[in-house]
Amino acid sequence: MKQPIEMYINGEARSVTVDPYRSLLDTLRGEVGLTGTKKGCDVGDCGACTVIVDGRPLNACLMLAVEAGGCRVETVEGLQASPDQLHVLQDAFMRHGAAQCGFCTPGILMMAKSLLENNANPSDDEIRFGLSGNICRCTGYTKIFDAIRSAARQLQETPA
Repeated sequence: MKQPIEMYINGEARSVTVDPYRSLLDTLRGEVGLTGTKKGCDVGDCGACTVIVDGRPLNACLMLAVEAGGCRVETVEGLQASPDQLHVLQDAFMRHGAAQCGFCTPGILMMAKSLLENNANPSDDEIRFGLSGNICRCTGYTKIFDAIRSAARQLQETPA
C-alpha cells in the first residue's frame, strides 16, 4: 500500500506517494524527476547514487524513500550555486577535466561536497578515504583529486 511522505529536496518541500519498498534513488528519479543522481550498481558498491541526507552522504539505492520522510535531501541538482553560477566543485571538475563519461560524477561531487564541508583542507589520503565508496572507471582519479584540491583552495580563499 502506497504511503505519502514529505521531504525537503534541495531546500524545497516535496510530497510524494510511494510504495514502502521503493528506494530513495528510484523515488528521486521517478516520482520527483531529478535524474542527476545515477543508478549504477543498485547495491551500494559504486557510489553513483550518493546524495546528502540530513548532512550525511548516503547511497540513495540503499535507503527506502519512506525512511527519508521529514529529512533534508541534497542531490546534484541542488549543488549549483545559482542558475547562472556553478558550485566551486562543479567548476573545478570542468577546469581539471575530472569527468570522462560523467556517470560517476554526480555521486563524487556530492561526496566531495560533504568531505569539504567537514574538512576544509583534506590531504590526498583524506580525499582517497573520503571517496573510497565512489568508483570511477574512466579517469584514474588523478584529475578528480586535482579538482577537489583546487575547490578546497578556492573555498578557503572565498570569504563566507
